[in-house]
Amino acid sequence: MSRSEQEQDSEMSWLPPPLVLPPDLESVSVKGDDEPESRELRESWIAIEPPTTEGTSSSDGLNEFRPTAPPPTRPPPLALPLHLPPSFHDSQFHTILRHQRLRPADNSGLKHHPTYPSRFLNLTNSFEFAGWGSITRLKLSSADCAEGERRMEGRRGERVLGQWTASALAGNAVFGSVFYALPAVVAVGGIYSPVSLFVATLILFLWRPIMEELASALPISGAPYTYILNVSTKTFALMAASLLLLDFASTAIVSAATAAAYLAGEVRGLPFPEWVGAMVVLVLFTLVSLSGMRESARIALAVLVLHLITMVMLIIASSIHWGQIGTAQLKSNWHQDRASHPSARSVAKQIYYGICLGMLGLTGFECTPSYISRIKPGKFPLVLRNLHIPAIILNTVMMLLVLAVIPLDVILSGANVLSILAQESAGRWLRTWIVVDAIIVLCGGVLTGILSACELLSQLAQHRVIPSLLLSPLPLFSLPPSLSLSPTPTPSLPSSPSTRAHHPTRAPYLAVLTFALFSSLLYASAGASLPLISQVFALVWLSVMALFPAAGVLMQFNRGRLRRGGGTGGTGRGGGTGAGRGGEGRTGLGVVAGAGVVGGYFAAYVIGIVLVFSMTQNKIHLLRWVYWIYDQHPALHRWRVTSGWGARLIGVMGSLRREPVCILVKTDEINNLFHMILYVRKNEETAYLKIVHFYEPEAGIPSELEANAKILDEAFPEITIDLILVPAPFTPPHLAALSHALRIPQSLMFMSCPGPGFVWEVADFGGRIISL
Repeated sequence: MSRSEQEQDSEMSWLPPPLVLPPDLESVSVKGDDEPESRELRESWIAIEPPTTEGTSSSDGLNEFRPTAPPPTRPPPLALPLHLPPSFHDSQFHTILRHQRLRPADNSGLKHHPTYPSRFLNLTNSFEFAGWGSITRLKLSSADCAEGERRMEGRRGERVLGQWTASALAGNAVFGSVFYALPAVVAVGGIYSPVSLFVATLILFLWRPIMEELASALPISGAPYTYILNVSTKTFALMAASLLLLDFASTAIVSAATAAAYLAGEVRGLPFPEWVGAMVVLVLFTLVSLSGMRESARIALAVLVLHLITMVMLIIASSIHWGQIGTAQLKSNWHQDRASHPSARSVAKQIYYGICLGMLGLTGFECTPSYISRIKPGKFPLVLRNLHIPAIILNTVMMLLVLAVIPLDVILSGANVLSILAQESAGRWLRTWIVVDAIIVLCGGVLTGILSACELLSQLAQHRVIPSLLLSPLPLFSLPPSLSLSPTPTPSLPSSPSTRAHHPTRAPYLAVLTFALFSSLLYASAGASLPLISQVFALVWLSVMALFPAAGVLMQFNRGRLRRGGGTGGTGRGGGTGAGRGGEGRTGLGVVAGAGVVGGYFAAYVIGIVLVFSMTQNKIHLLRWVYWIYDQHPALHRWRVTSGWGARLIGVMGSLRREPVCILVKTDEINNLFHMILYVRKNEETAYLKIVHFYEPEAGIPSELEANAKILDEAFPEITIDLILVPAPFTPPHLAALSHALRIPQSLMFMSCPGPGFVWEVADFGGRIISL
């Protein structure tokens, strides 16, 4: 179809369908305009009368006419139905006059309102306005459809992780936390540490149904940031992203520092302090991730199996040794701790603070939703089970064995308690094995933090929070595709022997280096103190886990129609969510009360990250402020060095405003369209919006969609609103094809919440839910 035919078709779409009178009104004769009966019928239908010779125009310019004389006395109305349709002239006059008055025939120029004053001295207010929108019928080509199918195949091909490989990715962080969680819990829980750890691990039963429900409804990587983004505002989602980034950095730092501490505890006379060893571990495994050796599923599974075998051997050896020495050491530790905490109040405080820091033994669970889109359907509940049940047994039993074999003073001295336990139970060989296992597993935790951070940064880049430059891939060659778990989709490669052996690593090296630098600064700002970072890590972990119940409540309130899996009823979900939020609040307060300085560090880190994300999210707003400051000083316009700054700032703001966003609509209800556009204006920095409607040719287009699109285009003068009509079913392949045709990422295509009868998953569309 040529452009002239499209414009003609667009103009013809404004013509209404033929007027069809009801059967009971077909015999009614329409009287002249001067007759009172016709005036009565006309006034019952027309909200604003058309221009007449008896009226005068109002001063507000809205073509509203009022009579200059009181209306004559009319006889009673005819005994006819009140829903008599208006004539064509009466029903269409104001619509035609309105658009003829404001919209140019060729949609040229800006939606400029000269009456609005400009806030700038040297810039007119036309900068704030956008151009007129258009109405287009777009038929997807065969190449677009083929690209859409290829993208869907690639998306389905990413879900390759079963329950064991998916469990291994987070398992290194969950089960490796035993090396740094036990000393921290004993420091506050004392002899009651096994009780505290047992209760802390049981609390996770409140979270598993919530996490399973969220994952079934929104299986999108980068959670819980992506959960909150789909059920609430982007501002709240960025706060969640700040906590997640701090959590992943803490995972990497604590793992690296604990590995260095174990090495320093076993090798006497190291030529460098522990913080240098931690930085060496962090830098080493950052380089490993750049070469493509990130936390691959098979390598993670091998490391986890080695660690679990080591822990089983340690438990067996320690249990045998405990049986040989009896309960003398346990009784000695009991009496020593009771002497320093004789009252029941102090005992309750010990258990409570122990539960709070006992959450360190569960760190890593929050990483599982970050790669949910790579887990096979139906396997996520099994992954949580595989991580939770062994964590209960491992943490509780290991803590009990430590207190039964090792003196309390040795535990509180900061020594490597598990290596000492191994030597006391089986000798030097088992101690050496434990140290090697600790270093390997904790280094796996470093890679877990890097991988999770890359997934999060990938989502933030897709949502235009951070520059997409950070996701530039590294063009090196590494593992086969079957072994690599890249945070960004790997394009399809030809099936040749060379490509089967190697492929580009696709490692986002700028994001990895930025994350490593951020982690290093975080470690340095804490004075390279492992106890302080561990306590901050506990509070961060609690805050991240509190995001899951918050997302669950918001999903039930704002996205109640969203289809989800699981057998939990609404009452059970609400009860679990409320109990989870209450438990997180109490344990979080316990960590802060136990060490007030921890809350200060935590608040400083979170506020700093939120400020950075706020600046990157509101780039145009900040640049407008910068230009306003520049514009207030005329000398800056005259100096040769600064004279061109204004044009550069305007150019940058203009290029950022031209990045388009799509909203996918089903109906022509103007209130729904209005609220969706309001969401875009509040949460996205763009001046270019496309309303997309997929329709079946047999069903046709909603009657008022084109008219409402033009009204909204006029109502938002700072946004160009285009209407694109696509004659195709609304399916994920067709949406991917449209994304390819418009060159707009699917992550910037927003839709309303689908109902429970919707056959597709939300994750298949790759977009965002923004309305009920």
